[in-house]
Amino acid sequence: MTKKMNLLKIEPLGDRLPPNQQLVAAEKWPVIGERTPAAGHLPQLKIHGEVAAPQCLSVDQLECLPQSTLQLDLHCVTRWSKFDLVFTGVLLADLLEVIQPKSTAHYVSFIAHSERRHSSSLTLADALRLKTLIATQVGGQPLPVEHGGPIRNLVPNRYLYKSVKWLCELEFLAEDRLGYWEAESGYHNTADPWLEQRYLAPSLDRRAAAKLLESRDFSGHDLLSIDASQRELNGLKAVAALLRNANFRLSQLQQADFSGANLSNAHFEGAVLRGANFSGADLEGACFTGADLRGANFTGSSLFGASFFSAAPAGLADSPQAGQGTGFARIDQTTMIPPECLPPLTPEQLAFVTTALQLGRE
Repeated sequence: MTKKMNLLKIEPLGDRLPPNQQLVAAEKWPVIGERTPAAGHLPQLKIHGEVAAPQCLSVDQLECLPQSTLQLDLHCVTRWSKFDLVFTGVLLADLLEVIQPKSTAHYVSFIAHSERRHSSSLTLADALRLKTLIATQVGGQPLPVEHGGPIRNLVPNRYLYKSVKWLCELEFLAEDRLGYWEAESGYHNTADPWLEQRYLAPSLDRRAAAKLLESRDFSGHDLLSIDASQRELNGLKAVAALLRNANFRLSQLQQADFSGANLSNAHFEGAVLRGANFSGADLEGACFTGADLRGANFTGSSLFGASFFSAAPAGLADSPQAGQGTGFARIDQTTMIPPECLPPLTPEQLAFVTTALQLGRE
């Protein structure tokens, strides 16, 4: 087979930066989730299921197939984006010529060699339309392990959880099978960033939610997308709770304990969080614009994609607390955000939080 090289620039489906995403610094590429594959990882790709010619391909064999280079943007569900990465590998469309999918192959599942056996799926039609790439290189170099090397799939114009690190299997299916994040974490199965398809429906009904809100004890519960907005919840216990996409907008949450909780993409806009404990919490993509964070403890928390103000008006560095209710979190000398928690923030958010902490100590 004659080796070819296609150079493709993937265009966004809407405005280049999807709604409620933030650009990371140009030199940063955040590492989210597991950093290494499971033990015994072999650099090869097993292709099976509804195909006429199952294969098990090494990296070298993949690189002998027709190669394509894609320039594309990454959009993580935890609200950070990175522009203009250049990946090289085999387009799924070209791989189909080798494995010959059967007429019954309507879906494709991407499976990782990870401790949790991450996977995700797409309709085969969408996977082809979106120009899914089986990538082995980034920027002309082998994919580093922390970013999914030696083999990962890249699905342009979808949230990044559809792009699986340490890809070890492609399984072609007659019927869909939800992946790890979709089945275990309630992530949306389509994952369009411009439609903000981050999560599915809430994980409990209103009656059950009302009982938990009355008890003020969420500890250990899985409460995807719970609506706890505009409530008096001072002293709430939410230790190790799963509160992804939870809505705490404008709520009273003084002395609330969120230690060890998963609060990815949670909403705290305008909430009063004085003395709240976020130690060890997953706050990736969480929004604190306009929140009162005096006395709050963020020790050991993960802040990838988190936001503390809603825009970057002129003079931000000189007035990081320019009036409450304007979208700026209230931070002072009692707010505990250790220096090691700050680097994952986007440049604008980092500048705001750093300046606010400095002014609070003067």
